Amino acid sequence: MLKQAHAISEELIEWRRDFHMHPEIGFELHRTSKIVADELEKMGYRVRRAVGKTGVVAEIGEGGRLVAIRADMDALPILEQNQYEYASRTPGAMHACGHDSHTAMALGAALLLSKEKLPGRVRFLFQPCEETADEEGKSGAQRMSDEGAMEGVDYIIAQHVDPGRPVGTIGINAGPNSGGIDTWYASITGVGGHGAHPDQTVDPFYMLAHVIIALNGIVSRRINPFEPAVVSIGVINGGFTQNVIPERIEISGTLRYTNLDVHKQIREEITRAFEIAKTLGGNYELRFEYGGPPMINDKLVSDVIEQVGVEMLGSENVFEIEKTLGAEDFGEFMKHAPGAMFTLGTQKAGHEEYRLHHPKFDLDERALPIGTAMLVETAKRFLEDSQ
Repeated sequence: MLKQAHAISEELIEWRRDFHMHPEIGFELHRTSKIVADELEKMGYRVRRAVGKTGVVAEIGEGGRLVAIRADMDALPILEQNQYEYASRTPGAMHACGHDSHTAMALGAALLLSKEKLPGRVRFLFQPCEETADEEGKSGAQRMSDEGAMEGVDYIIAQHVDPGRPVGTIGINAGPNSGGIDTWYASITGVGGHGAHPDQTVDPFYMLAHVIIALNGIVSRRINPFEPAVVSIGVINGGFTQNVIPERIEISGTLRYTNLDVHKQIREEITRAFEIAKTLGGNYELRFEYGGPPMINDKLVSDVIEQVGVEMLGSENVFEIEKTLGAEDFGEFMKHAPGAMFTLGTQKAGHEEYRLHHPKFDLDERALPIGTAMLVETAKRFLEDSQ
């Protein structure tokens, strides 16, 4: 299968560079999704367009077990600083997270699988809006799941490029691999007044100082130290001139977790922290915006991916993924079926290393056939094992 994937390297590179030159953000993936759907129809897939706004669902095969392969397609609102001939031609948009390559490799996997006699079905989920959410706070995975993209799926797999690992390697392990996420928004209200007469005010900054101490103590003093968790403040807005104490200030941030009980506890503790404002004579408003569940790789699926990786690349080239509380909405799909995501080494040897979301991010395209072959061989393994 790796040999077959190398044979379509030119197509993989052509797809990847085309998507890279024409990045689209969020759900506005009209050009990208049209190209993907058109290519899949040429390959003989049964294609559904506009799933989850601009997602594409394509299926091939009949009966038996159903394995899904997910690829995210969206870019980031970043001005690219690379000077390659395939650099972004859309100012302020860039594929700085490798989703252009995810899409290209999934198309390559679809092409190779279309030539196989499958003892079951494979469904491709080409997803918009992994990096952000819409006005209702829903990401592409949530929107596609709501519209039945995961209906009937037995297993689901995905991959993500890793610019910190060399070409020819993958990373995989069972268990939590990225965090669940909420965004929280709050305001503290007091009584405004002249900065020279603080005694005649109920200063929201004074109350906020105590709230911040309480927020920063949640993880270190309220959460089990063996449970991964984060509470971070990202925005504080308040005041409009130096000698006036404002009536109201606003604060927002993020929380991360891998355990659903901890998720509930963090929300309770953040609420408790803001109650301090009432104790000090003010008031507060607080709301949470659900971002998505943690990504917890299923052991069975992870074991199959690892086995395929060892057979294809050698055991010395299969690593454990470095755990992170960064968010990845693939976990939304895994609420419906067991699944796992592996990482694909894409480090550019001899080049300065730029990590994901950097305006000079790029990848070694020699990795594209490897990721393609991994998707195909893993999907085939699940279908064959059901016989």
